[in-house]
Amino acid sequence: MAKIGSAKLYIGIAIFLIIFVPPFAKYQELRYKNQKLAERIDALKAENMLLEQQKKSLETDIVYVEKRARDKMGLIRKGEIVMRGTPSKPAKK
Repeated sequence: MAKIGSAKLYIGIAIFLIIFVPPFAKYQELRYKNQKLAERIDALKAENMLLEQQKKSLETDIVYVEKRARDKMGLIRKGEIVMRGTPSKPAKK
């Protein structure tokens, strides 16, 4: 009789595992994906805020616009001379 009782216990455990383990694994996978998506949303929100600040600066700050134009397009004012340096070689010891 003890063998029948323990066999029923093992069958019950096996049925429990078959029914509940796959959905639990799927739940864990979806939870992980949700966490990664939440992190991506936070990063995109931060990037969006930065872009909004840049947009506002481009619309209102003439000094910022001039700096961006100089950096991106290599623009210079009339009469300015552009001096470009080359990286120096490290000293040998």
